[in-house]
Amino acid sequence: MKNSSHWMLALFASLALMVSNGMTLSGLSVYDLEFIDAFSWSMGDIKLRDMITLTLTGLSAPFAGVLIDRYGVRRCMLVGWLTLGLGYLCYSRLDTLFQMYAIHAAFALVLVTCGLNAVVILVSSWFLRFRGTAIGIALVGTSLGGALFPQYGTAMIQAVGWRTAFSVAALIPAALFFITLFWVRDHPSGRGLSALGESSNSGSARMASGGVAFADALRTRTFWAFALFAMATFYTVLGVQSHVYKYMRDAGFDAQVATNAISLFFLSALAGKFVFGIVSDLLDSKKVLYANLLVMLAGAVLLARMDPAQVWLAVTAFGLGWGGAYTLLQLSVMNTFGIRDAGKILGTITILDATGGGLGIWLTGLIYDAAGSYEIPFAIFCGLIVFALLCLTQARPVNAPPAG
Repeated sequence: MKNSSHWMLALFASLALMVSNGMTLSGLSVYDLEFIDAFSWSMGDIKLRDMITLTLTGLSAPFAGVLIDRYGVRRCMLVGWLTLGLGYLCYSRLDTLFQMYAIHAAFALVLVTCGLNAVVILVSSWFLRFRGTAIGIALVGTSLGGALFPQYGTAMIQAVGWRTAFSVAALIPAALFFITLFWVRDHPSGRGLSALGESSNSGSARMASGGVAFADALRTRTFWAFALFAMATFYTVLGVQSHVYKYMRDAGFDAQVATNAISLFFLSALAGKFVFGIVSDLLDSKKVLYANLLVMLAGAVLLARMDPAQVWLAVTAFGLGWGGAYTLLQLSVMNTFGIRDAGKILGTITILDATGGGLGIWLTGLIYDAAGSYEIPFAIFCGLIVFALLCLTQARPVNAPPAG
C-alpha cells in the first residue's frame, strides 16, 4: 500500500491517453462512411482533418512543452479536457468540411496538453525505479482508446446515429476534468511523497530533476536519431490504424468485422506496451527495441501482400511490435535526456512524429483515391520501418551532468 498512489497515478495516465488519443484520432475512422454518405466527401477530404490535427500538434508541441515545464501537467490538462468536450459537442452539429477542420485544429491542443508528452513527463516525475513498467502501463491507454472507441462509435451509430454518439461522448472529458482538478498532482511531493526509487542520500534525488539541457540535446546525434525514428514509425502506425477499416470494407468484410480488426491492432499494441515495458526494466532496452521493430516489419510485410486472409496475423504482429517500440522510444528519450527540459525535448521530437503521423493518414488516403488500392501505401510502410531500424543504429548514450 505504501506505493499505491504512484501506481494509481500511472493508471490515471493510461486513462488520460485512452481518452485523448481515442477521441481525437484512433476512434474516428468508423464515422468516415457516415460522412461520405451524408455529405459525399472523399476519403482524402476526410483524412485531411487528421493531417491538420497532427501538423498543428507538432508545430505547437515545443511551445506546449515550455508551458508544461513552467506551469505543470495538471493545469495544462484542465485546458485540454475542456477543449475536447467542446470539440465533441461541435462534432455533433457538423455540417461542413471547414467545421470539421476547425474542430481538428482544436484537437491539437488536446494532444499537446493531455496526450503523450504530458503523460510521459507526469509519470517520469513520479517514478525513478520501475519507470519502464510505469510508462508501459501509461501507454497502454493509447491502445485501449484505439480498441474501445471504434467499438463505441460503431455501436452508437447503429443505435442512435452518429450525431448523438458525439454528444454523449462529450461527457467523458468532462469527467476527466474533475478527476484532474481534484486528484492529480504534478509531483509526488504534492501529496507529501517522494518519486518511487528516489533516495535523498544518493544520486537518485538529483536524477529526478536533472538531465540534459535542451540546447545540448539538439546538438546530439541521438536526439535526431530518435526524432527521425519517431517520424517514420508514426507515419506507418497512424496510416495503418486510420485505413485498415476501409481496407477491410473493400475486401468484403462487414462493418463490425472491420471494426474488430482495428480493435485487434490496438489490443495487440496494448500487450506489447505492457509486456515490453516490464521487459525493459530487466533486459537491454535497445536490443528489445530492435526486436520490436523486426516484429513490426513482419506485420507490415504481411499487410503489403494484400491477402485479406492474412490481415489478422498482420495487424497482430504490427500492433505487438509497435506497442513495444512506442513504449521503449519514450523510455529511451527520458532515460537519455532526463527530466530537466523534458517538455521541450519531447515537444520538439513531436514536431517530426506528429508530422509523420499526419502524412501517414493523409497521403495514404490520397494515394488510395488515385490508385484505388492500398498496395502502394502498404509497401511504403515497409520501407519506412527499415529506415527506422537504420536510425536506431545511430542512437548513443548521452552523458548528462547532475542537476544543481
